[in-house]
Amino acid sequence: PDVALLLRNLADLLMTKADYKQALPMALRSLDIREKALGTNHLDVANSLNTLARLYQTMGDYGPALPAFQRSLDIREKALGPDHPDVAQSLNNLGLLYQSMGLFDRALPAFQRSLAILEKTLGPDHPDVAMTLSNLALLYEAKGDHDSALPALQRSLRINEKVLGPNHPDVAITLNNLADLFRSKGDATQAQPLFERALTIEEKAFGPDHPDVA
Repeated sequence: PDVALLLRNLADLLMTKADYKQALPMALRSLDIREKALGTNHLDVANSLNTLARLYQTMGDYGPALPAFQRSLDIREKALGPDHPDVAQSLNNLGLLYQSMGLFDRALPAFQRSLAILEKTLGPDHPDVAMTLSNLALLYEAKGDHDSALPALQRSLRINEKVLGPNHPDVAITLNNLADLFRSKGDATQAQPLFERALTIEEKAFGPDHPDVA
């Protein structure tokens, strides 16, 4: 199992370098080792499945990503119960995949259930709640439901400012998303100061020549 952990960690590292061809056999081998050593319903198997599914999703190969995410969720629900934060993470992952596949009606309940679990277990002002609210808002925006997207993004911003501070890069990301929403609604007056504040935060955090600033 220690070999499986090292393989999974290496696959994660290679994913960050976009070296998917090298990462895939390591993720598959990590899963195979854990299934043989620990059984098919062990939580470590769920973690390897999650890594494998994220890799497939990043590669745009949604076919094998979906059952891997679904199986990871099933293992976690059985082992941890339906209201555990790790179950919420699996639901969030599923929601993102469904959105990438254009299956908005499946993504929405996944995000909503993830949000409810995180609020219950971690509290209403946790950064993970803010992240899920942002994901939910971006889904609403993709569906053209700007009226639902706006309060979700505004609440996400409030949480990040409260917990992380007003100059954290995650605040800049939320500001940018909120500005994009106003821009898509044709409200340039609301969008401009949000874009400008996001730029100020990014320049302060990373310097004026960082790619995120560009």
